[in-house]
Amino acid sequence: ITNGVHTFTWTCPEMAALYDAHLPGWANDPELLVRVDNIPDDALWEAHQTAKTRLLALVARLTGAVMSPDILTIGFARRMTQYKRADLLFSDIKRLTDIGEGRLQIVFAGKAHPQDEPGQRIIQRLVQAIQALRGRVTAAFLPDYNMDMALTVIAGSDLWLNTPRRPHEASGTSGMKATHNGVPNFSVLDGWWIEGHVEGVTGWSIGPPPRESTLTESDDTRDAHDLYEKLERVIVPLYRENRHGWIAVMKHAIGKNASFFNCHRMMRRYVTEAYLR
Repeated sequence: ITNGVHTFTWTCPEMAALYDAHLPGWANDPELLVRVDNIPDDALWEAHQTAKTRLLALVARLTGAVMSPDILTIGFARRMTQYKRADLLFSDIKRLTDIGEGRLQIVFAGKAHPQDEPGQRIIQRLVQAIQALRGRVTAAFLPDYNMDMALTVIAGSDLWLNTPRRPHEASGTSGMKATHNGVPNFSVLDGWWIEGHVEGVTGWSIGPPPRESTLTESDDTRDAHDLYEKLERVIVPLYRENRHGWIAVMKHAIGKNASFFNCHRMMRRYVTEAYLR
């Protein structure tokens, strides 16, 4: 039985108000989110931009980094541990700079366990990479990560990044939370994303599809190359040049993913498919 997240808890106020207006009853019956086409594109974009403005204000307050509401903003916020490869995006600083200068912003947040020294070193590498990008690609690492910050980062990002080493991602619930806020996923095909992914429709994949031959393999170079290629050739151009197309992906993230990857459906299936058997 596939995991799910609590819909109302992980929907930001702007999106909740939008759903209240166009999809009444959604909080108690998230399957109603399949009717997302009832929401006008302009209203969805305005709600998202308000959530994004709140995120950028938080970034400025905590780090001093000034970001633009008009630039594609990548979000990554979760437990900092080695298999999640938070630093994969920074594998090639020059390539990332060439792709992202004037076109990308990046927000990181998260904590490492006090005894997880490799996870702590990843945070150090993130901070070093952010410094290396300064003046060309604006990036920030937010301190003192907590649940409130998580929702702000998730809802205010334009694109949700997840880069685990397959097959270690048990679920990846932050990606489910992103869909409830109309934020497309850009993720390795592991955990829930194997089920939720439709390329170019609900978001985008990183690296190859899961196969028996790759279940115990990890190729950081291959995954980083695919990440950069899709950012440069697909994702950044779509965001910059085709707002209608980008909003269509946002709506599919809500209608196809948020309507299913929620705890209402999860608990119903536990009752009917596990507990009553």
